[in-house]
Amino acid sequence: MRMIDLKQLKGEAQKRKKENKKYFERLKSKKSHDVDEAFAEQHEHVFAHTDCLTCANCCRGTGPLFTQRDIERLASRLKMKPGSFVEKYLRVDEDNDYVLQSVPCPFLGDDNYCSVYDDRPKACRQYPHTDHSPMLQILDITLKNTAICPAVYEVVERMKKYFPA
Repeated sequence: MRMIDLKQLKGEAQKRKKENKKYFERLKSKKSHDVDEAFAEQHEHVFAHTDCLTCANCCRGTGPLFTQRDIERLASRLKMKPGSFVEKYLRVDEDNDYVLQSVPCPFLGDDNYCSVYDDRPKACRQYPHTDHSPMLQILDITLKNTAICPAVYEVVERMKKYFPA
């Protein structure tokens, strides 16, 4: 399996955006369970050959949404009050969600390891969501993630070959 190079990823994802969008529109006519199974199968295949520590592009270019529970857990981990954690690391975005003030993530080390990995936000735990159920609800975010995560790009390319819509 060939994983796309990070330098090429955005361009390749942009080139295939229209095609992928049409594919996702056609997927919406399929049974949700079948789509979930197909994505989960491709997710397992791709991630059996993927080492996220060689990339960490998700941590460099995007940030997760932070739930109140995430804030409390991370504040406790860092021996801070939740309000201080919010003030130091987060901002409220246009959707009224807590997000990082800036990227790359302040918890990402030079070695691509997360310094708060065991207590990372729920969104980080679930990223890149290609094994999410129901997948039909998050196809828009999956399309965006093809330009961020080489593994998501590969999952989508495999879906188009192995699960025609």
